[in-house]
Amino acid sequence: MTTLDGRRVYTRADLMETHGVGRSTLEKWYRERSANGHPEPAGTVGGQLAWDADAWDRWHTARATPAAPPPGLVTRDDLTARHGISRHTLKKLWSERADNGHPAPAHQSGRTLYWNESEWLTWYEAHGSAAPEVSPDDLVTLAEAARILGLAQSSATVYAKRPPAGWPQPAEEEPLGGGRVRRLYRRRDIETYRSRPR
Repeated sequence: MTTLDGRRVYTRADLMETHGVGRSTLEKWYRERSANGHPEPAGTVGGQLAWDADAWDRWHTARATPAAPPPGLVTRDDLTARHGISRHTLKKLWSERADNGHPAPAHQSGRTLYWNESEWLTWYEAHGSAAPEVSPDDLVTLAEAARILGLAQSSATVYAKRPPAGWPQPAEEEPLGGGRVRRLYRRRDIETYRSRPR
């Protein structure tokens, strides 16, 4: 334990060892302290900057805990769950925002973007995306595949884990937190499965 004037402190070497954070990240956080609230050094130990351990731990914990977004804001996952719009479609609309006037996010926490739901829906309906042009090459989620096939969501979930004969392979798989995977299927493959003889 490193101490300075009787109190516990961290040097960068201590932080690398105890928190597993790389030196370049620590240096970046310190450089950007006016924007991110990083604590100021408490002094130096052996020629190295040192920070009060309790103050640094509080700052780091607060940084790692994303603040809850204000009410009325939604993520892409919320829009998918509430309005049945595929995540692929939402990403495409966002990537084409310079041409389509997609609303700017109202909030960002880490890499997660949040939109004002009522503003976004007003734009979406005016944009004509409420009934988007469907392409056989569109990627659809397992939930959308279930809707296309007229299946209960629980049945489609079972299909993904124990596929029946002829069930298509996912076109893409997106890793999610906790070891989960989001499977995306090509619409054409799902419609081919629907039309096959039973």
